[in-house]
Amino acid sequence: MIGKIFRYTIFLLFIAILGQIALYLFYPPISYLKRVNPKKTAFMEYREKQWEREGKKKKILHKWVPLSRISPYVVKAVIIAEDDKFWRHEGFDYDAIQKALQKDLKKKTFSAGGSTISQQLARNLFLSPEKNIMRKLKEAIITWRLERILPKRRIIELYLNCAEWGDGIFGIEAAANRYFGKSAADLTALEGARLAAILPNPLKFSPLSEAGYAAKRAEKIYQIMVKRGIVIPDYEEVLTHKEPEETPDAHKTKADEDSPPVGEDRGDEIH
Repeated sequence: MIGKIFRYTIFLLFIAILGQIALYLFYPPISYLKRVNPKKTAFMEYREKQWEREGKKKKILHKWVPLSRISPYVVKAVIIAEDDKFWRHEGFDYDAIQKALQKDLKKKTFSAGGSTISQQLARNLFLSPEKNIMRKLKEAIITWRLERILPKRRIIELYLNCAEWGDGIFGIEAAANRYFGKSAADLTALEGARLAAILPNPLKFSPLSEAGYAAKRAEKIYQIMVKRGIVIPDYEEVLTHKEPEETPDAHKTKADEDSPPVGEDRGDEIH
């Protein structure tokens, strides 16, 4: 009798997992993100509920800007820091995932390490920050769908506008205003490197720090930009490739939009 109950329970659990997989193959909708800029993400809502529980009266600082109004230095710095294979992979960096799993096995923990920009976007847009197998499964399905429906440039535009950059600070425009008193379009390479450096833990680190982990990480990112010819120290910051304006192009294909700009994906690692 107990054996039958156990088998029945396992069967129901299996059906529930399959149901979750089937649900996230179609939901949430992704296609609308081609043309609609989300005003609020699941992660923003999570922060608001957290503040409410803690009795804090805070407001989210967020202002959307198109990719054409974001400094290309920032785009390059963020990709170098968070996902150097962004333009080449299809949503998952399997080498990074393997390294993260090896660390988890050693520490006997379960973390969200090895996440690409696409995975982080899936999590920010639609999921909670909980760390468990089911959430990672949902994240993987949504990431797969994002990569197949949206061009890379749209993915990075969404990411830069949805990422958390400090306490209540979401999106690159709000971050640029808060930390440097300027628009995202006017950020320098060094400022971009400093902002990119704090993405792993924006509540703990500040891009204004002159010492410590964030400052050292920013310097590494900046030096990689120098190495790749994106900036020329002691002279002027020079882009090797200017991001194109967002003008309609009837002949542009998804493959064209996904082509990496010069200066990306050289395999340099940031720790």
